Amino acid sequence: MTEPTMTEAPTNNNGIPASEAPKSAAATAEALYGEQQQAPKAQDQQAAESADTGKPEATEQVKPEGAPEKYEFKAPEGKQLDAETVQAFSEVAKELNLTQDAAQKMLTAMSDKLGTRQAAQVEAVRSQWAESSKADKEFGGDKITENLSVAKKALDTFGTAELRTLLNDSGLGNHPEVIRFMFRAGKAISEDRYVGTSTGSSNGKSNGPMDFAGAAAALYSNHS
Repeated sequence: MTEPTMTEAPTNNNGIPASEAPKSAAATAEALYGEQQQAPKAQDQQAAESADTGKPEATEQVKPEGAPEKYEFKAPEGKQLDAETVQAFSEVAKELNLTQDAAQKMLTAMSDKLGTRQAAQVEAVRSQWAESSKADKEFGGDKITENLSVAKKALDTFGTAELRTLLNDSGLGNHPEVIRFMFRAGKAISEDRYVGTSTGSSNGKSNGPMDFAGAAAALYSNHS
């Protein structure tokens, strides 16, 4: 039997040289699993570093601030907030998950815009009433100033200061049906069925023609 020489390396049962067996096993494991064997070690290292520094892991997120349990709104300066409007707005703001500050800013901006829009609409209605009165077939036209004086006679006789304030503040004093009522009442109580000047004139003569705005102002003036 031939004895192995010194140049021949001993082999294992699989025929792989004993000196290469560990290397072959490592290569086989790497081929089978690749870098997956290293992943647990990397995760363990990351967790250890997080524990050492006291910082939360990168996967943790801070919950963003959202809607409060109940909104506490402040009315813009010089304005009042309607309870029903605030309630409806609160429901929408909560549905949108708005913070208290965000909801307050939106409500303030909306209130300013809505207030401006509402005032413009009211003024437009008043102007339309005035135009209709000036063109009215019964008391308008060229004799509008004289006929408003007739209407003033009725207001001076039966009206109160509170009624004048209401007509001025609401703009109803420009409404053609309000003027028509007072015009007819003024004619009914006039001795000659017509009054050419406002009550209280010192000489009973007209002080000159006035435009509609001036005549309306004189009609609802507190001075009789």
